[in-house]
Amino acid sequence: MAIVHHRYASVQGRRLFYREAGPADAPALVLLHGFPTSSFMFRHLVPALADRYRVIAPDHLGFGLSDAPPADEFRYTFDALADLTAGLLDQLGVSRYAMYVQDYGAPIGWRLLLNDPGAITAIITQNGNAYEAGFVDAFWQTVWAYHREQTPRTEAAIRQALTLDAIKWQYLTGVPDPSLVSPETWHHDFALVSRPGNDRIQLDLFLDYATNLPLYPRLQACLRARQTPLLAVWGKGDEIFAPAGARAFADDLPDARIHLLDGGHFLLESALDDVTALIRDFLGHTDG
Repeated sequence: MAIVHHRYASVQGRRLFYREAGPADAPALVLLHGFPTSSFMFRHLVPALADRYRVIAPDHLGFGLSDAPPADEFRYTFDALADLTAGLLDQLGVSRYAMYVQDYGAPIGWRLLLNDPGAITAIITQNGNAYEAGFVDAFWQTVWAYHREQTPRTEAAIRQALTLDAIKWQYLTGVPDPSLVSPETWHHDFALVSRPGNDRIQLDLFLDYATNLPLYPRLQACLRARQTPLLAVWGKGDEIFAPAGARAFADDLPDARIHLLDGGHFLLESALDDVTALIRDFLGHTDG
């Protein structure tokens, strides 16, 4: 089993936590987590890939063990989180890398790609959308309503996403055998988003999600132009980002590898071995 290091770095005056494993001179693979979790979601994937890759999994600001300055002291946007990620990678000497994106990690990763297309050698997207196809209305209508107007009613509705039941729902929905998913996952995430002031951080990011969809045309044009190698590995039971979001990548990347697996939004919790095998085979055929 690979040795995993648990480290901190100061970026733009903010302390960011990250997990790192693998040879320093190996091809780099950057893992970008989603809401409401942290690099904790990659705790098993990092050592599984570290024999061949330098694997780096940061916690975004406001998540996990990274700093979480109050929302009135830091403007939480996806642009800001992407800038911090770029700063961390620069500090670590990582200038070319493959990236694995999931949920919020996708819009952060897309900004990294658009800002420096030549840095990205390959993309693995696991339930991370780049197209309007695949957004499940039953989940997203609450987010869109909050975008349209911020009222006590729309805020109360979106705050439900911060509850223990809602986080548990994200982990278990679409998983054929829920006993494969450890309850520590949703309790871990709930404890961290329940810290004083973290609710305002999450509300700001829910609101800023409106900036992501307008990026899609530029992103899709970049993918078409560069034909960046891409693996879409998707929990087909996800009721946040449905399989149509995975299939859509083929519109711009005819050679994209698209795999729909039994599982949900947090596919690694129930299908780690399958996902690991797909990643190893995919990256083995790319520059990453």
